[in-house]
Amino acid sequence: MPHPSLLRRLLTRRRVVLACAAVTVLAAAAALLLAAPTTEVPGRALLVAGARLHPRPREEPRAAAAGRSPDDAPSLPPPPPLKAKAGLPSKISLALSMFSAPVPSPAENFDDGSAEEPEHPDMKENPLKESAPFLQEPISSGPPTRRSDVSEDLDESGNAEPPPRPEIPLWSTKADEELRYAKKEIADAPLVVGDPDLYAPLFRNISVFRRSYELMERLLKVFIYHDGAKPIFHSPELKGIYASEGWFMKLMEADQNFVVRDPNRAHLFYLPYSARQLEHTLYVPGSNTLDPLSIFVKNYIDMISAKFPHWNRTKGADHFFVACHDWGPYTTKLHDELRKNTIKALCNADVSEGVFIRGRDVSLPETYLKSARRPVRDIGGKPAAERSILAFFAGQMHGRVRPVLVKHWGGKDADMRIYTRIPRQITRRMNYAKHMKSSKYCICPMGYEVNSPRIVEAIYYECVPVIIADNFVLPFDDALDWSAFSVVVAEKDVPRLKEILLAIPESRYITMRSNVKKVQRHFLWHTKPVKYDIFHMILHSVWFSRVHQVEQ
Repeated sequence: MPHPSLLRRLLTRRRVVLACAAVTVLAAAAALLLAAPTTEVPGRALLVAGARLHPRPREEPRAAAAGRSPDDAPSLPPPPPLKAKAGLPSKISLALSMFSAPVPSPAENFDDGSAEEPEHPDMKENPLKESAPFLQEPISSGPPTRRSDVSEDLDESGNAEPPPRPEIPLWSTKADEELRYAKKEIADAPLVVGDPDLYAPLFRNISVFRRSYELMERLLKVFIYHDGAKPIFHSPELKGIYASEGWFMKLMEADQNFVVRDPNRAHLFYLPYSARQLEHTLYVPGSNTLDPLSIFVKNYIDMISAKFPHWNRTKGADHFFVACHDWGPYTTKLHDELRKNTIKALCNADVSEGVFIRGRDVSLPETYLKSARRPVRDIGGKPAAERSILAFFAGQMHGRVRPVLVKHWGGKDADMRIYTRIPRQITRRMNYAKHMKSSKYCICPMGYEVNSPRIVEAIYYECVPVIIADNFVLPFDDALDWSAFSVVVAEKDVPRLKEILLAIPESRYITMRSNVKKVQRHFLWHTKPVKYDIFHMILHSVWFSRVHQVEQ
């Protein structure tokens, strides 16, 4: 047995060694904590024109009574200089139960007599800038914001490059064979003459459209992901300016013809989230950043690709989502495969920003619906001979086009009824809707974004739409010939607007107005979908895009 004094020395030395080790461990832990990134994101406010960060403002209740456009409400004053928004999580969990009680949103639906888009000018730093990447360097101090590589998708002139070649699937399925068969059949479509259901002058190629539509009805199968909880997922909003994405979701999820439970049979995979609900649930009022929305979407796609094999088979090329909210395109910025490969059905179909890809993505009609029970109501207008007003517009001065329109035509010509707000003495006898129903041409200038519900609203009221929005891909442009029922005017030609309209022969106007009435059926929502209605037209555009991505 060791001597007691030696034992004491050994024990003392052991305590010293243990104490030194403990100090070393504590020092290392402290260093890690100091080096760890903070949960604050002080430089991530996105005050950029290209992002178009502008939720739409609450409308004055008096607007409905006055019968004027919702964007006639006073614009919100610009906010004070922003400070960094602390406390936003750098990663957002997919546990959606945390969103069971959505925070109030700055954007609300409106139930008055028009379909104008109410927007937040305070989210738009430079509304006159024509195009810019939707993620720029932050204006405040702090760590640099991750820049998007959207600019890499543009050529030297700033135009979007041709869509990339489709991803070759990691393995082939029967659905791929059916898509290749459909592509060949569409290319060899038999000539259609005198179809009683379709009016040929409305279409680019009625033979191609009818054959493609027939094959869609016969072959198309869609798998809908069931993952994701309300309110962001499976929560259709059926009223207001974002109703297109909500009605499509509602009708798609209730469908018994196209939807399948077996994903191995699917040609398309639907991601059933709502861009409107993303804004409503995750946007922090006053933060001026879409980071929480983009992070959430990225995490969702990462979860889908990790849990299921279907995304990775094509890198998302056979997946699609439908978003009518202005922010829909920008929420894809953090996931390259989602942004570049997925079929995006977007109301905000602006080719100048490098997000919307012509030939792959789908331009979604923006429809303003006042009633979820009666989506089709108050349709129609006066006959051509009884339309006494040459051209009509009323609305707020959103974006770069409308101020120019009012500068040249506001209150200067009796034939050109161009208003920022319809005077009260006029609305007493003729409100906003009655103006549209009594006008030959309804002016549809872009707001902060290229899209506007005015276009479909004009079709509903049988008024020939005059579209002023450079870089806008018109809805269903893969099928419809918009020159048959609308007039497209370049932004630079606004000063010549009356000259352009008067140069249209009366016979041509009567034909266009008649075609507006005929094309109406392709823009109507029904509680139970009807052949060739807007639900089927949207689905057909997605189907048509997918077919043409497939390698023969």
